Amino acid sequence: MTDPDRQTWDRMLSHLRAQHPEICRQWFEEIEPLGLVSGSFCLRAHSGVHREYLERHCASAFNDAFQNATGHLLPVRFLGPDEEIASESGGRAVPRSQRAAGFPDTIALNPDYNFATFVVGPANRYAHAAAVAVSERPGQAYNPLFIHGGVGLGKTHLLQAICLSIREHTPDAIIQYFSCESFVTRFTDAIRAGEMTQFRHWFRDVDVLVIDDIHFLAAKERSQEEFFHTFNALFQANKQIVLSSDASPEHIPDLEDRLVSRFKWGLVTELEPPDFETRVAIIKSKARLRGLEFPDDAAHYIATVKDTNIRELEGAITTLQMYSNVERTRIDVDLARRALGQNHAGASAGPSIQIIIDTVTDFYNVRVTDLQSKRRQRSIALPRQVCMYLARKHTRHSLEEIGGYFGGRDHTTVMHAVKTIEGRKGGDPEFHLVVDTLERRLRDRRA
Repeated sequence: MTDPDRQTWDRMLSHLRAQHPEICRQWFEEIEPLGLVSGSFCLRAHSGVHREYLERHCASAFNDAFQNATGHLLPVRFLGPDEEIASESGGRAVPRSQRAAGFPDTIALNPDYNFATFVVGPANRYAHAAAVAVSERPGQAYNPLFIHGGVGLGKTHLLQAICLSIREHTPDAIIQYFSCESFVTRFTDAIRAGEMTQFRHWFRDVDVLVIDDIHFLAAKERSQEEFFHTFNALFQANKQIVLSSDASPEHIPDLEDRLVSRFKWGLVTELEPPDFETRVAIIKSKARLRGLEFPDDAAHYIATVKDTNIRELEGAITTLQMYSNVERTRIDVDLARRALGQNHAGASAGPSIQIIIDTVTDFYNVRVTDLQSKRRQRSIALPRQVCMYLARKHTRHSLEEIGGYFGGRDHTTVMHAVKTIEGRKGGDPEFHLVVDTLERRLRDRRA
């Protein structure tokens, strides 16, 4: 490596950060420039997975950066850690066992989606623990592992983390990672081409089969039949099966009962929307992957207005990164408010906890500090429970988040408060009227 090569790479990095911030990652700093070889500017990634990611997602941006840095229209070539610089082999590097077997390309693994970057919280800790167990003992821990949950809650992250971990510890393991749509398409093509033997080799002669969005099998009778036999062949050979879906097995429409039964043989685990604290941690983690630092107040603001799923949080980070680059200013809460807006739909779908607190404290003539204190006098405990009840009913905050607003109380305290208020409403018409009055005042304040 010569100094001019390093200077070229430094200029390329600056251009990428300014013009293509959405692809930039902190680990780009670890890429080694090798210089011009056979008409290409060569860069060495520190793992095969990182090379694959660069090839699939960054080639165009890197070519643009090289042209900007040098004025020359030459391609950028990515090499793996053990690849000879003189090699002219093209294409994506895959484990030798898969190349020899003639397996088709699977879903590209994203090096960001590993267990180290997966933020664990109350809503995902069981799914995370199961995924780690499967990666450590494939075919033995939970087989199959079925992960379900809404869009953008981390299913793909866990599936890819399993694949990355197994590849790291067992490089020769044959892993097939496909979307269910791709499985169905390849099955249909194999029938038309009379290549079912090859198709079954692809999906059955493997160590680990990972299928994303298995609910795509719904109402596809022939594909369900084929997957049923594929499942049986792998299960009987103690090969690991990992599936993900938007719904639990019994809630996938038009799915055969025998498949539902088999999907539930191992472990079915759900991912739920992350709570406030987990969202803040996710924001900071994903920002660090891009080489960004978010101050607490900015991260808290994003976590407040983006409370549905993780993809929304990533979109907010990208937006703030773009605003920061354009305005040439640091990321802070003021920039977050300008970029994301004060009246985001996620925050305005119902009254905020602060509006609920203000309404209840005005009605009962108590102070916010009293509600957040450890005091248990009836004059304080009742307004506190009413606040928790209204927050649970009228906001999308989790039990943990609501408890956090009232002196860091845990979720069981909030559950008890909700049950207490519901029970008293049912047996005390006068108190029922009080709660109705408070809810009317909440509507009036929002109006």
